[in-house]
Amino acid sequence: MAGLGELRVYRDQEQLAHGVADFFATTARHAVSERGAFHVALSGGQTPRPAYELLGREPLRSRIPWDDTYIYFGDERCVPPTDERSNYAMVAKAFLDAIGLPPQNVHRIRGEVEPGIAANEYASLLRTDLGGAPHFDLVMLGVGTDGHTASLFPGASPEMEDQSLVRAVDVPALGMWRITMTPRVFNMARAVVFAVAGAEKARILADVLEGPRDAAKWPAQAVQPVPGRLLWFVDEAAAANLKERPAAQSFA
Repeated sequence: MAGLGELRVYRDQEQLAHGVADFFATTARHAVSERGAFHVALSGGQTPRPAYELLGREPLRSRIPWDDTYIYFGDERCVPPTDERSNYAMVAKAFLDAIGLPPQNVHRIRGEVEPGIAANEYASLLRTDLGGAPHFDLVMLGVGTDGHTASLFPGASPEMEDQSLVRAVDVPALGMWRITMTPRVFNMARAVVFAVAGAEKARILADVLEGPRDAAKWPAQAVQPVPGRLLWFVDEAAAANLKERPAAQSFA
């Protein structure tokens, strides 16, 4: 696993959710203390949902400086924000609606407009808010069973060396367009957390962490923040095929 970050194994998905949520809160407080604001790019999918739900409830809710927290999305499906497939819709239901953040603190990708327009709009937003070389305080990602992360799919655009910030990606296998930040953005982050859970992810997690380097085959390998931190929060089921792994921990 040399060069592929820090690995934290949790007993089950519930413990994993607590670990991810606690890291979110700690990172938020540190960012606001050091820089006056916390900029985070969230992922969709089912794995982070329990962690997001914890953020909207006590005791974590009170630990996070929400007024100085700015929410972005690492990728989005090209659907309206009310569509059940929307990453924004999932996150809003999980905790944003409960928190009641000011509208100017939440920056969704407009999946309902033409994909190229949506990508250009979001890239412009990043440049306006964070500059031409945006440094997120935290990026949250997952890994699909095919090795994709965000909307970076095996063999699909954007290329791993893409210098753009945001791209529209046609995914024929899924019959839809998606909008995604590029590896360039992810690799400028101060911290990137991959959350991976379930036995169905055991094979791909071992391939990504311990297999040969082939980012075109396993796009998750393209995420290598320098000098930022790369962390893998996984449960025991997902870690089952790893040759090298720490003992599972429980979140007190």
